[in-house]
Amino acid sequence: MNALIPLVSASDDRLLVPAERVTALLRGVAAGWLGAAERGETDLDPRTALTLARSLSDLADQIDVECIAFLPARDDEDDPEEG
Repeated sequence: MNALIPLVSASDDRLLVPAERVTALLRGVAAGWLGAAERGETDLDPRTALTLARSLSDLADQIDVECIAFLPARDDEDDPEEG
């Protein structure tokens, strides 16, 4: 699996990765594990693959939720439908 993930350099010399790319990667790995288990292409038994995939999906969901919570609240004044 190849993944092209853009990196953003922060002012403190850390590299940042867009959350949507991280969650997509986690979900992609989870789907890959499940597919490989279904096709018998892995040493993992199906139950272990499912448990690992669920863990990655849960982590991706948690990242999504925390990013949504981090977004600033939108002012009603900015709503073009109200007005």
